[in-house]
Amino acid sequence: MIGTPTATPPGAPLPPRKRGLLTRVRNYFLAGVLVTAPVGITAWLIYSFVDYVDTSVIPLIPEAYTPERYLSHSVPGLGVLILLIVITLIGFFVTNFLGRWFVRLGERFLAHVPVVRTIYGLLKQVFDAVLAQSSTAFHEVVLIEYPRKGTWTLGFITSKPKPEIREHLGEDTVFVFVPTSPNPTSGFLLVVHEAELIRLKMHVEEGIKLVISGGIVSSADEVAKKHPKKPHGEPHPTEGGLPPQRLG
Repeated sequence: MIGTPTATPPGAPLPPRKRGLLTRVRNYFLAGVLVTAPVGITAWLIYSFVDYVDTSVIPLIPEAYTPERYLSHSVPGLGVLILLIVITLIGFFVTNFLGRWFVRLGERFLAHVPVVRTIYGLLKQVFDAVLAQSSTAFHEVVLIEYPRKGTWTLGFITSKPKPEIREHLGEDTVFVFVPTSPNPTSGFLLVVHEAELIRLKMHVEEGIKLVISGGIVSSADEVAKKHPKKPHGEPHPTEGGLPPQRLG
């Protein structure tokens, strides 16, 4: 005798909907993209950089000393190795008395060239701020109400303004760099009163990741915390489409 189907009691959760073949294939594909895309892009960037340096440096080597003269093939990365050695030797030379004298002589010469002195001075200050061991480019991550009231954006405190600026705006002002997303190398430099900032506890690296990803990294971290992976292959609460809706 064929029985009538029993109705689901009100308020009782419906059994999980079985995932179809196409849904499983889609999930496998997305999982593969998440794994291979970062590795592939990183490998491509490294290869492009090494290839660019090799094609720029190796032609400067005398033909009698090129690897192709002694080997049947070229040596990948040889240009990068040579460039690192040359930069290290230059650094060793400019740290002694004679090298510092040559650097000062060259800077005096560049100071008399109208356009070059501006470009060189700007680049030197940027590299000194970024690479100097005694300082850091960004000191702290803050929230600032920008570009209009009611809208907040992420910024980084860089330094205190010069005395001339503080005389006009007050002593409690700081330089705040507001980067653009997803390229944090460009942005806006603002002079802001410290009382108008909200200081965050996150590290500078976390703030930069947040800007580059457009907030995706932060959202993914929150989802991972709320829905940790379950053992024994149990499906994630968000897998297989939307959760089943209650009837009635």
